[in-house]
Amino acid sequence: MLKYKKILLAAAATLAFGTSAIAAEKLKMGTEGAYPPFNLIDASGQVGGFDVEIGQALCAKMQAECEVVTSDWDGIIPALNAKKFDFLVASMSITEERQAAVDFTEPYYTNKLQFIAPKGGDFKSDKASLKGKVIGAQRATIAGTWLEDNLDGIVDIKLYDTQENAYLDLSSGRLDGVLADTFVNWEWLKSDAGKGFEFKGEPVFDNDKIGIAVRKGDPLREKLNTALQAIIEDGTYKTINDKYFPFSIY
Repeated sequence: MLKYKKILLAAAATLAFGTSAIAAEKLKMGTEGAYPPFNLIDASGQVGGFDVEIGQALCAKMQAECEVVTSDWDGIIPALNAKKFDFLVASMSITEERQAAVDFTEPYYTNKLQFIAPKGGDFKSDKASLKGKVIGAQRATIAGTWLEDNLDGIVDIKLYDTQENAYLDLSSGRLDGVLADTFVNWEWLKSDAGKGFEFKGEPVFDNDKIGIAVRKGDPLREKLNTALQAIIEDGTYKTINDKYFPFSIY
């Protein structure tokens, strides 16, 4: 009888474990994979970066199994709404236009926009000094929108499918300057390609809130908000932040 009871207990434990495994939520996390240090694909083909590590930390708090999916920036919101992934962690600014298409969590960091250009030279960030210059930015970003809203007709605006392509044209002399997120510019300026360039002027916009996007009405938003607060309180967020930046971006 004792042996029989042990068999039953073992079977019950196995069933409980199996049920728990089946019940584990499986989610797909979307990102771009072309915006270092926030999201990138490394030489081995692995997707990483600040955004991805934050997303993975949130998945751990939610006890969810998460798969990372990459998407081109231009179609990243349509891809979310087409259910190619469940939430989007891609350094996306919270704007009214985007809020019409998706819901956002509370911000997980705050961004600024700042010009970079060749070291020295006469590049200044006021409208009079910028007149006639060729300025690049990534398409469908807050930087590109800011240029169109504030400098259309003053500068020649060139928009790119990726941030890297904007930097390539800056390096080759086809652009006089680039407007982009301060922290992304900061990362590029540390690279070999960026050594001959520097920040110009103060940030032109310094309260850009970055959120995680989900489909409209998805209860996953509140789960992510709860998980975000948890990783901030237990120090996980700071650990990830310090891995990428010698200052807080929260």
